[in-house]
Amino acid sequence: MKKYLIVITTLVFSLTSYAQVTELTLSLEQAINIALEKSYNIKAAKNTVSSAKETVWETTATGLPQIDATINYQNFIKQPVSLLPAAAFDNTSSVVETVEDYFGIQANRDPAAPEGFIPVVFGTQQNINASVTLTQLLFDGSYLVGLQASRAYLKISEQANEKTELLTREAVINAYGTVLVTEKSVDILKGNLKILEKNLNDAKKIYENGFNEQEDVEQLEITYGTLKNQLSNMERMKEIAYQMLNLSLGTSIDTSLTLTDSLDSLAETHINLELISQPFNLSNHIDLKIAENDRESKRLLMQLEKSKALPSLSAFVNYGKQAFSDTFTFFRGNQQWFDSSLMGVSLNVPIFSSLGRKAKTAQARIALETADVRLEETKQRLSLLAKKAKNEYQLSIENYTTAKRNVELSERIEKKQRIKFFEGISSSFDLLQAQNQLYTQQQNYVQSMLEVIAKKAALETALNVSIK
Repeated sequence: MKKYLIVITTLVFSLTSYAQVTELTLSLEQAINIALEKSYNIKAAKNTVSSAKETVWETTATGLPQIDATINYQNFIKQPVSLLPAAAFDNTSSVVETVEDYFGIQANRDPAAPEGFIPVVFGTQQNINASVTLTQLLFDGSYLVGLQASRAYLKISEQANEKTELLTREAVINAYGTVLVTEKSVDILKGNLKILEKNLNDAKKIYENGFNEQEDVEQLEITYGTLKNQLSNMERMKEIAYQMLNLSLGTSIDTSLTLTDSLDSLAETHINLELISQPFNLSNHIDLKIAENDRESKRLLMQLEKSKALPSLSAFVNYGKQAFSDTFTFFRGNQQWFDSSLMGVSLNVPIFSSLGRKAKTAQARIALETADVRLEETKQRLSLLAKKAKNEYQLSIENYTTAKRNVELSERIEKKQRIKFFEGISSSFDLLQAQNQLYTQQQNYVQSMLEVIAKKAALETALNVSIK
């Protein structure tokens, strides 16, 4: 019984955990915080920074001591033969014995050997060589420049991560606002359909009593069908908008989201006229920093090409052991091993490269000049984008104020036309015009609220407003 209780408890806990993962209740601020931690772009940017840190250490390690060990084992299936001139020995009749005694080797008594030479085999059939080598780079100009370049790359990666955070915030704000727009549009369309459905039913009754024409009913039916199609489409768009928000958050697109902020409240809180008058600080802008570091990387690349004309100096120490045998006896205790050790210094001096290094240095210099041009262009572009973003944000606030007023006016006009229509004072065409005007102004109003939210986020990105 206890066993079953444990299983049931574990299952309930798992299901509860799963439910917590697949359901989220979020304000806009909470959504931004989640995205800054879990979004796909943020994760990729953080991985790039981690990779850049490893690159810095990889470059640093090339100038630190390096230790390598090697083990070589050889087994001659057929040992090579060397020829010794027989004339080098006084008594040619005892040449073979002399060679064997003097060199400690076995002479090859093959009768097919050339006349005047004695074939002999040097060494043993098997041998093994184990060694350890320590190398240390003493001087290399390209190493010093490469170390600076790797640190510049790390800085660029960190700045790219900061830029990704700014863009992620803007993307989440837009996605969050789009969801609220679809929800607001659905509510407006449902309200319009409810009113229109009542109008259509009333018009049918009036027609049945002979007080209006069939065209008036048909006109309302056309408008009613159009609104129903718009509602169905907006409900589908609402589902897609939620999935897009999940995608920007870095959560599963099937996660159920409940948004606590309303479109109206966000639009009001995102009106900040002080942001328009805020001075533009170009020197602290992340895009400018990225461009400056790109220019620095091009300068280091030119220095790297120049440094390749400098000599490089390295030192090494080697220690090894060798063993020889005609059979595999290397793991026996009585196997004799011979020590060897070596140390040295290596100096590499580039002399002539057929002007290849000069051409690479020239290419690096041209790349640096291009980076200077791009840096100046970035300064001008960022200043212009800030002005443009301020203008668009101010326009969005003005449009929001106008749209809000226009909705109120359109509602009053539509209500008056509806009363006139059912009193027989105005035609169905006049009512249709008033209704279409109302529906258009309602959508303009909803869109203007989204524009205020989105343009404020774009302005904050253009001004490089910190998310911290």
